[in-house]
Amino acid sequence: MPLQILGLNHNTAPVEIREQVAFAGDEVSRALERLAALDGVEEALLLSTCNRTEFYVISKDGGREHLKEWLHDDRQLGDSFAESLFTLDDEDAIRHIFRVACGLDSMVLGEPQILGQLKDAFRYAQEANTLGSNLSRLFQHTFAVAKKIRTDTEIGASPVSVASTAVHLAQQFFAGFKKHTALLVGAGVTIELVAKHLVSHDIGRLFVANRSIDRAQELAGQFGGFALPLSEIEGTLSEADILITSTAATEPVITTAQIASAIKARKRKPIFACDIAVPRDIEASASDLADFYLYTIDDLDKVILQSQGNREAAAVEAHRLLDDEIRRYAAIERSKQVAPIIATLRDEHEALRKQVAKKARKRMAKGESAEDAIEFATASLMKKMLHKPSVALRKAGEASDEKMIESARKLFGLDD
Repeated sequence: MPLQILGLNHNTAPVEIREQVAFAGDEVSRALERLAALDGVEEALLLSTCNRTEFYVISKDGGREHLKEWLHDDRQLGDSFAESLFTLDDEDAIRHIFRVACGLDSMVLGEPQILGQLKDAFRYAQEANTLGSNLSRLFQHTFAVAKKIRTDTEIGASPVSVASTAVHLAQQFFAGFKKHTALLVGAGVTIELVAKHLVSHDIGRLFVANRSIDRAQELAGQFGGFALPLSEIEGTLSEADILITSTAATEPVITTAQIASAIKARKRKPIFACDIAVPRDIEASASDLADFYLYTIDDLDKVILQSQGNREAAAVEAHRLLDDEIRRYAAIERSKQVAPIIATLRDEHEALRKQVAKKARKRMAKGESAEDAIEFATASLMKKMLHKPSVALRKAGEASDEKMIESARKLFGLDD
């Protein structure tokens, strides 16, 4: 199984590069269609999150190089982006996929959201018909491994998430949240988690802005907040003490000019902002404004590292279990290499059985006793089945082929 990975993630590339190769919504389906048409790519799955864009492919004849060229052209990337790419093959690729699914390769060690994102990526690939038996089998096993790791270890204990970290960082700016207003931009899983944390810390007022007003209303309604469309965000920015964004937009939804106007209207009261989207939702130049404290997903990494100590011991145990699962899966895959041989062997011997049975029935039809017919059939079948192995062993003996002779002993379970 020529499994290969091409990608970049928070370990290899800063957010400035990751946002250039992020795929969201319909872009994923479009990308998968293009991947399926590339020479040498037989199966493909694309995982794109705020922290990683990774292509998992079954390829041959330079398929991965064609993928790399397509990515470069599709996203109009400079030559320097290649320095952020990583590649993995076969068992190393399997290990990486298992680690990703278990949260062992995440910015937040053990975070559970990545498994759901990987399952979504699997579903998108199914819908795009870019999965074959190899990737389907691999990812079904991957999901089972991730479940086992989370069940058998404490990797998911003392939950830490990007959402909780963003709120924790905001707490360092304000003595309490009761007298403050938060504006959340987006309405996905991450923003929902942010809202939960803010409400649990008694946020004074909560606004949710989203491209879909229905989804904004649904989310705001859960937490006693107010909903507004993205088109009306400028009028609310000046009220926000806390601004946290996480949309799937491909371009910034909040400009530096809008932030500058809001700060002026607030009479220079500071705004804490955390942009956890990739691509970023807030123009990068806004970080130069006075009284605007902007943090990105990469900034959160430093805070998260301080909170992960409790999971390190669990990660050691998780990696031990992971090594066992990788060996087991690799053994299963290797065993499939001999499946065609086993099938051919069964077919040949089934043909022999039918041939001998037919002759035995003819002998009985001519009046031969059942006992004699059975004796003939068993002796004849044994002779036919042993003919090829016997010829091969005699040749091995003549050639002093000890390896073949020893293999025959093991194959047939013979004692010395």
